[in-house]
Amino acid sequence: MSSIIIDSIRTYAVSTPTRLAVGCCETGRRWTWAELDRAVDRAAAWLVEQLGAASGKRVATLTRNHPNMLVLQHACTRAGAIFVPYNWRLATAEIAALMADAEPSLIFHDAEFTVPDDPAPRHLLADLESLGSAGARAPASARRGWEEPTTLLYTSGTSGRPKGVMISEANAFWGPTNFIHGSLVGHDSVFLCDMPLFHTAGLFAAARVPILCGGTVWISAGFDAARTIARMADRDLGVTHYFSVPQMATVIWQHPDFTPEKLHGLKLYVTGGAPNPKAQVERFAKAGIRFSDGFGMSETGSNFAMPVLDEARLLEKAGSCGLPLIGVQTRIVDDAGNDVPQGETGELWVRGPSVTQGYWNQPELTAKAFEDGWFKTGDAAMMDADGFFYLVDRKKDMYISGGENVYPAEVEAALAELPEVAEAAVIGVPSERWGEVGRAFIIVKAGETLTEEQIIAHCTARLAKFKVPASVVLTDSIPRTASGKVQKHLLPRD
Repeated sequence: MSSIIIDSIRTYAVSTPTRLAVGCCETGRRWTWAELDRAVDRAAAWLVEQLGAASGKRVATLTRNHPNMLVLQHACTRAGAIFVPYNWRLATAEIAALMADAEPSLIFHDAEFTVPDDPAPRHLLADLESLGSAGARAPASARRGWEEPTTLLYTSGTSGRPKGVMISEANAFWGPTNFIHGSLVGHDSVFLCDMPLFHTAGLFAAARVPILCGGTVWISAGFDAARTIARMADRDLGVTHYFSVPQMATVIWQHPDFTPEKLHGLKLYVTGGAPNPKAQVERFAKAGIRFSDGFGMSETGSNFAMPVLDEARLLEKAGSCGLPLIGVQTRIVDDAGNDVPQGETGELWVRGPSVTQGYWNQPELTAKAFEDGWFKTGDAAMMDADGFFYLVDRKKDMYISGGENVYPAEVEAALAELPEVAEAAVIGVPSERWGEVGRAFIIVKAGETLTEEQIIAHCTARLAKFKVPASVVLTDSIPRTASGKVQKHLLPRD
């Protein structure tokens, strides 16, 4: 049994039993805190019957977003099991590989999805509420230790085999707590969760944050710009907080249903998962929408460095992901692991209570990811004179052209200033003369026209010559992960 127990669902079931805790956008069904607590208890007791107490056995899901995923995750914690939500968008063979890695003892799925052959018993997530006995409760001794993993999140795999990030209850508390302190969140906050619940941004930012602070979370089946805009404009729902990747914000802004007034009920719109173009931050802020960027990873906890909230400061620091928060230590280092001077770019290292202990079944990869307790994020970053952090790019995405380092995110930010550009991604490709040069992939907005010459001229006026893309590919699509990150390894380099 854990010596530290933080169970906010049980706390609010006692203190505010009739207040709304969770809602389902598709069906309109609502759970009060007391109802949510009873649902979690019933599922947890059933899990103990099936698996034993504090077993550390894995319980997997292959489902779309639904409040029952939150019930099951918290039931796993009370029962001492490990919750493993799989990305349903993966191919069957990919899911089979993840199942072979985690070896789940139970699998919950939606009827529409094909579950790979596996000996584990299967149940429909929709049937969760019918399992077990009403009024049953798992013994307190069933819980695992505060530092032991209770969730496995498989990373999106933009650079290869997905890794199972082990997340303890300590991690699951500190990451969202940092979000709360940086984002005007309280017991009256209402979150809309479009982000997938198999991703840290959905499970531990948009969903866990309101659960920790006694607010409300509305769970949607997924992002659809028209529905999202309508829900944020719905004063009956009263959405105060929204989290997305920057590209989702771009899609919302460009959607014909969008007007700034529809988002004026938001206290804060936060993005993460990729650097957010400064022009986009300014565009939303000037339209009266409190809009800012944060930073987080599955490995570090959601949004370890959230934005400051003073409006003038937000505009001044547009493009920054903010300041490190509670318990988070940071370094920016060169390739030799030495701290770089303020204002210079290096790799961001972090440590603190929200940081994972490592990867499931991959001790060698875990050892490689850490240096004397510091987690190496793989992100290139810079800190300004005021201590604000700026994500430059993924370190691995940087390319070298004629001896000069080029970070694609900087070029992509310049391309985003073109009003005709819907999406842009830049990679380095081989060059006999320069070693590498940039190639820009551009999606032009519907009804607009743009030529390669116009794009090159725009970049030439704004960037150093070695940063200007040598070629442009006009395309209809750019590959992305389920969490919205560009899969640059799938873009053609020949």
